[in-house]
Amino acid sequence: MDFKDKIRVIEDFPQPGVQFKDITTLLKDGKAFKAAIDELANRLEGKEIDLIVGPEARGFVVGTPLAYALGIGFVPVRKTGKLPGKVVEADYSLEYGKDKLAIHTDAIEPGQKVLIVDDLLATGGTINATLNLVRQLQAEVVGTAFVMELTYLKGREKIQDVDVISLLQY
Repeated sequence: MDFKDKIRVIEDFPQPGVQFKDITTLLKDGKAFKAAIDELANRLEGKEIDLIVGPEARGFVVGTPLAYALGIGFVPVRKTGKLPGKVVEADYSLEYGKDKLAIHTDAIEPGQKVLIVDDLLATGGTINATLNLVRQLQAEVVGTAFVMELTYLKGREKIQDVDVISLLQY
């Protein structure tokens, strides 16, 4: 399946000059969404993974069905102030600003093998912050997986020491 046919491009969003790649058109197509999750699962075959970690919000949308497909657990990474228990936090830069992410300190056991999943790899800020959180909990990051990658924003360079899987590259 050509997944690029399922991604809508919105001009000048969220600011002039940006061509926003909208994944919601892929998500609403049940067959395409299932095919995307199945393709990611196939590319992960043979990789030892204990947990999937996904950052808010679309990391949840891609990460939870992928965790289900692989028969493993899912751990959410949230914006600060959203998790009720003890957390560790990490600052990060976005394409359009700055923010902070958090994860429960008991979400991952030391030594567990973790795959970080999100819908999009752009500048790498969100994923790098998530990677730092997982490493603070002494887990091993075995890779990252994305539906889309904006190669011209060079996010892959921020996570050089980790395998990157992306279904689509722009």
